[in-house]
Formats: sequence, C-alpha cells, structure tokens
Amino acid sequence: MQKPPLPPFSAETAAQKARAAEDAWNSRDPAKVSLAYTEGSVWRNRAEFLEGRAAIVTFLEAKWARELDYRLIKEVWAHDGNRIAVRFAYEWHDAAGQWFRSYGNENWQFAASGLMERRIASINDLAIREAERLFHWPAGRRPDEHPGLSDLGL
Repeated sequence: MQKPPLPPFSAETAAQKARAAEDAWNSRDPAKVSLAYTEGSVWRNRAEFLEGRAAIVTFLEAKWARELDYRLIKEVWAHDGNRIAVRFAYEWHDAAGQWFRSYGNENWQFAASGLMERRIASINDLAIREAERLFHWPAGRRPDEHPGLSDLGL
C-alpha cells in the first residue's frame, strides 16, 4: 500500500502530507487515521508509547471520547528526506465544558511507501475560556479560507 506523496519530501509535498494528516485527524475517525501509518508504526505521544495500527485505533478512540469538539491545525516546521517536523495546535473541551488549546510538535519518519513509520509528539495543554477559542468551523476538514497557525499568531 502506498500513501502519496512519497519521500523524499519537498516543501510542497511536505505541506501536502501535513494537510492530509490534519484532514484525517479532524475526521475523528480512528480507523481512517490509522491507515496513514505502517502496520508496525511506533509512536510516542506525550508519555504514552504505542506500536501498531490496532494500538493507534485504541488510543484515538479514547482520545476523542475525552477531547470533545476537537479541531486541529498543523503547519510544517522543517523537512528533510523521509522526515517532516510539524507544529500544531488543537482546541477541545472536556465533559465538564472546560476548553483547552493544546500546543505541540511532532517528528514524523516515513517509509518509502509514504506511510508514517514513526511519530514522536510533545504536547502541552492550556486551559482557555470558550470566548478565547480561535478554531471555528463545523466538525471535519478545516475550510481552506480558515486561517492557519501563523495567520492566527500561534
């Protein structure tokens, strides 16, 4: 199975890869998201360590059960060969209605197939008031006209 664009990445194809990842994660469909990763993909997400698609699906199901009304924006920071570094922010609220903006960085490594074989994510959460939210679009893909991270001053 291949998942274009394939490495080595240019600035254009790295941006395409980041947007495809953003779109998939904004779908909040764990099975769909997992298909962008190799069967044995290795993750570090905060202090959690995962391996394989089944673990990714289980992780994402739990994540989106507690991180409600999730909206994500990703932006390429750097790329080289089969690696891409992105920064991101996402907004969500918990079951009690407290809103958060989570900021993070990810390092991605891809197999020749274009599937991600390694994901290392560092993330920090900031409690915000609902009035401070910046990510306003219906559930799903971020509209092309919605500002990105740099445009929002993030």
